[in-house]
Amino acid sequence: MPKMKSHRSAMKTYKVTANGKIKRHKAFRRHILTSKSTKRKRHLRRPGLVDKTEVRKVKRLLLA
Repeated sequence: MPKMKSHRSAMKTYKVTANGKIKRHKAFRRHILTSKSTKRKRHLRRPGLVDKTEVRKVKRLLLA
């Protein structure tokens, strides 16, 4: 059986923390930023965590 390959785009998108949680970037910060408030844009800068319902799916892509 051949080696399992990790999903390369998932490897670039997600990072696994020391505790095994998965960090991600938040959406809605690419363009049309003039209509969004400064507070909203500031909060979008902070990384988020993948929801517990999706962790299994993402870990399978990462092979972690």
